[in-house]
Amino acid sequence: MKKLSILIPAYNEAATIHLILDRVKEVDLIGEIEKEIIIVNDCSTDQTEEAIKKYMNENPSMDIQYFKQEKNQGKGAAIHKAIELASGDYLIVQDADLEYDPREYNILLKPIVEGNADVVYGSRFMGGNPHRILFFWHSLGNKFLTQLSNALTNLNLTDMETCYKLMDARMAKSLKLKEKRFGFEPELTAKLSRIPKIRIYEVGISYYGRTYEEGKKIGWKDGFRAIYCILKYGLFSR
Repeated sequence: MKKLSILIPAYNEAATIHLILDRVKEVDLIGEIEKEIIIVNDCSTDQTEEAIKKYMNENPSMDIQYFKQEKNQGKGAAIHKAIELASGDYLIVQDADLEYDPREYNILLKPIVEGNADVVYGSRFMGGNPHRILFFWHSLGNKFLTQLSNALTNLNLTDMETCYKLMDARMAKSLKLKEKRFGFEPELTAKLSRIPKIRIYEVGISYYGRTYEEGKKIGWKDGFRAIYCILKYGLFSR
């Protein structure tokens, strides 16, 4: 039986963590694939840990692993730990907020289950699924980062920065990932692109974006870090 490891980095998500776990719980995966949930709490300062432990106690039948970082290290570092702990055949990152819909895991799984893909990116900029209309400059920044990344990786992605990247777990574990914060996405993409004969697909997904007042954490400084990482891993650090 195949298994999907769902990696959830969490930082100050006490208000929404139970909601995203409910949505993951409700999903039935194609091909009778089982689910494993790995939550890495990046040293939250709110009640995230209490909310997670309460949920685990109330849902003992769910396969949930919980790990807490002793100090805040960033989303990338939390994902590194979750990849290390994952025991599934495939893995996907699931943000603890409500911006991405777990019901769409099967859209990403389909090209892999059918034997066509090794990695599937879920694009917020293609397809006919719902997309919340938010910030012009933020979307323009995302598209600029994707195009810059494409120029150095020779891929033609529409959304390099997407959270939803579903991939073969052995492949993910073979990468020596270093970026601990928001440089994780361009580093991962650059290193995946250099795997010989890798088959990368892209599918359209929904996007229910948050405003900064609603808890969105990424800002312009993270954009500059992403540019640095695209250049670093695309040109200088092979």
